[in-house]
Amino acid sequence: MSVHGFRLTSKRILSFDPSASSLDELTGRVSDGFYSTFTTLSGGTRVLGLRAHLKRLYGPARKFHIHPAVNQATLRRYIAELAAANRPGESRIRLILTKDRGDMYLGILPFTPLSESVYRDGVQVVTAEMARHDPRIKGTDFIAQSAGLRKLIAGGVYEALLTRDGKILEGMTSNFYAVISATESKVSQLLESQSKLCGTLVTAQKGILLGVTRRVVIRLARGEGMRIEYRPPRVDEDFDEAFLTSSSRGVVPIVAIDGKPVGQGRPGAQTKRLSLAYQAYVRERSEEIFS
Repeated sequence: MSVHGFRLTSKRILSFDPSASSLDELTGRVSDGFYSTFTTLSGGTRVLGLRAHLKRLYGPARKFHIHPAVNQATLRRYIAELAAANRPGESRIRLILTKDRGDMYLGILPFTPLSESVYRDGVQVVTAEMARHDPRIKGTDFIAQSAGLRKLIAGGVYEALLTRDGKILEGMTSNFYAVISATESKVSQLLESQSKLCGTLVTAQKGILLGVTRRVVIRLARGEGMRIEYRPPRVDEDFDEAFLTSSSRGVVPIVAIDGKPVGQGRPGAQTKRLSLAYQAYVRERSEEIFS
């Protein structure tokens, strides 16, 4: 599926490099900079956390004294205009702000949601020793830095988890969470009675990119009664459940890490409940791209 690339100016949208086969390939063809990636909702008219995505994109500009070629209001209008081409389907969009000149690029392609089997059956992941150079900034240099890890995502492996000193920081393109201190019978009993969730959600806080979806899921978990423990889970730790999150995928259950089953080797009850809570949040809280 081809990516449509554009360079955005304050006055118009210019076609750019229509031959790229992926968003990563298009990103590699522009100068280093900052980026954010998300998918549209509601037939290409809404995005969850768009303000947060734009804040992450424009935020580093002040630190590096960059003058973006396009302001946020104009950028929103351009996003809405380009996403309209894929309506009533959804779009996957990447925004890139270059460090050298403040040029703004947009890559877009039709978005196909994940198969329901991913959420029903869960996924397998592997670990790899690696960490971001500057975890608080979503820089395009990380895409090139992590290119070798993408070769690990094959043969049933869904994602590579970045580790340091035997501790899991995050996914290559996602955030990672473990659920501990919850027995299966107790969780099932609580879910059946519609009570608050039990267990502790464990996730790294330092050395990771703080994803837009991550903030929502942690807030939902706390609201459901879970305790939040900010620390990187150990690779050799026994988890009751585990899952990853990202803007385009939502809450994805993990059933095996490096070939070792997580919990019972199937999506856990607390992960399922958080996924449902997240889906409801998306329906209620997504924002209009441009109005």
